[in-house]
Amino acid sequence: MHTPSIPLVSIVGLSGSGKTTLLTGLIPELRRAGLRVGTIKHHGHAPDDMDTPGKDTWQHRRAGAACTILSSPTQIGVIRDVDHDSSPQELLAWMEDMDLVLAEGFKRSSTPKIEVYRSEIAERPVCLHDPLLLALVTEADTSWDGPRFSPTDFAGLARFLLRRFHLAP
Repeated sequence: MHTPSIPLVSIVGLSGSGKTTLLTGLIPELRRAGLRVGTIKHHGHAPDDMDTPGKDTWQHRRAGAACTILSSPTQIGVIRDVDHDSSPQELLAWMEDMDLVLAEGFKRSSTPKIEVYRSEIAERPVCLHDPLLLALVTEADTSWDGPRFSPTDFAGLARFLLRRFHLAP
């Protein structure tokens, strides 16, 4: 099940291009606009640090729990066994109370994308011909004539997303 009413945008680019830097600058701008922003981080492999060895949740998982939820007064964390690499659309079910969800990675997904591109890492943007590419974040010259933002123009990109997805204000 997924929630189609929540806008979902994948922030894509090659490793080292600045995806996380973009997200950590963009999120505060979107929050200042009054949005609840959720994020999804894609790992191509199982990360080593998802659960801390020796802690209670780790022990629950080692004992065979297929799903473990860690709950505190301010946060909830979920670790669940799955049988496939979930798409960002499938993961939206966990974010039903968000105004906007930004996924880091998922460059091959069927989601709208903003690509962070650095010419010293690749000859051309990887999603240049993807019809779902909304904008480029780059200082480089490219043949793409769509919306383009400087890597530090977090406010401009936030305004673009607010307009593009008809989000308040």
